[in-house]
Amino acid sequence: MEKIENIIFDLGGVLLDIDYNLTRSSFEKLGIVDFDTMYSQADASHLFQKLETGKISEEDFYKELNEWTGLHLSPSQIKTAWNAMLLSFRENSLQYLASLRPNYKTYLLSNTNIIHIDSFKEIYNYKKREKPFNDYFDKAFYSCGIGLRKPNINCYEWVLNDLKTDGSKTLFIDDSEQNIEGAKNAGLHTILLKPGEKIEDLSLEQY
Repeated sequence: MEKIENIIFDLGGVLLDIDYNLTRSSFEKLGIVDFDTMYSQADASHLFQKLETGKISEEDFYKELNEWTGLHLSPSQIKTAWNAMLLSFRENSLQYLASLRPNYKTYLLSNTNIIHIDSFKEIYNYKKREKPFNDYFDKAFYSCGIGLRKPNINCYEWVLNDLKTDGSKTLFIDDSEQNIEGAKNAGLHTILLKPGEKIEDLSLEQY
């Protein structure tokens, strides 16, 4: 096996604690009783996929969500419920990221959207920081920026092509099984981060 030169990290559930149930319950309180059919860790409806691939503006997302549900929620209500899943950063994991930089190139690949990006950067900057969040990585890829999302194989291939590398030299770490399978299909080495595990607990020597 070729020596791993690159490590690509997921964000939610890997570096940032999240709880999908908080967003589901928040939307339920607003009258959306079937939110799990619209969005979950494992899947996303067409509207949320458009949001996460940058194919719809924040304003149009709010409008279409109301049209879809038949409700008349304010942008503030939708934004607050949508961001409810975002909790706090894993500080020890961020420190571990920094320790990897001398030996590996580190990258971020996240299925996310402009609403969540603004929110998690606020969460990150709530604490006094020495550097911006993206500076933990050689490069950060957000699905809404590249127009592609995991677990589609073309998402991983696009990233590898952008980095001018290949999967045999690249390790991908994510907490979602479907994203791990997509990465495997693209030829990457993978680690599925299980509930309760932290990246600083992993043994990377075998790679």
